[in-house]
Amino acid sequence: MSAPVEIVLVYQSLLGIYGDRGNAMVLLKRLQWRGIEATLTPVEPGDPVPATGSVYLLGGGEDAAQVSAVNALKADGNLFRGLDAGAVLFAVCAGYQICGNTFTIGERDEVIDGLGLLDVETRRGTERAVGEILTRWTAPDGTERLLTGFENHGGFTRLGAGATPLASVEIGVGNANDGTEGAVQGRVIGTYPHGPVLARNAALADHVLSLALDRELEPLERPEIDELHRQRVAHVRKQNARR
Repeated sequence: MSAPVEIVLVYQSLLGIYGDRGNAMVLLKRLQWRGIEATLTPVEPGDPVPATGSVYLLGGGEDAAQVSAVNALKADGNLFRGLDAGAVLFAVCAGYQICGNTFTIGERDEVIDGLGLLDVETRRGTERAVGEILTRWTAPDGTERLLTGFENHGGFTRLGAGATPLASVEIGVGNANDGTEGAVQGRVIGTYPHGPVLARNAALADHVLSLALDRELEPLERPEIDELHRQRVAHVRKQNARR
């Protein structure tokens, strides 16, 4: 018997203000639907982060919470050990920003060193990105998938040579109003949209799980989820056309 897939929900009291906890529930449920044993491990600051995780999840938060999370994760060290052992990190919004080399906080744009897991840098943007976002993601099998979500961020993220965009933007701001959204580097994925984003995008959720399991997952027949995704894409495009 293989060990259960361990989903580690990191620091929700700091990085959980936009409902991104839902990403953990989606991953857990999609594994259970397939008959794959899985566990959910919530970890708060002061608790040791398990180095045994299969998937680590970071969510959205405010400036002070970002700094606290970075300091605690660096002091603990087990997130890095888990990734070295082959785990996947999926980080949203503030969680995405702190995975980079540097990010800024406050009115004075103080530069803070990040976790250095993604070759990206975040600075205050020229506008705040708030609203529905629709992007195009190329899945590992070469098919193009539409991703939907809700972005709400004041930072603009620029990618360095070591990272590649997760997706291209059809509607919305994305990384820095430059046509790109998110970043991927090895087994670390960063993205801005909430929703929770994995509840809105089953294909992306299964991609995260496939990376963690090192194998392709059998398809899940959930037509109601596919229909909700179709409706959301149509709504965003219709809303954008009205503008």
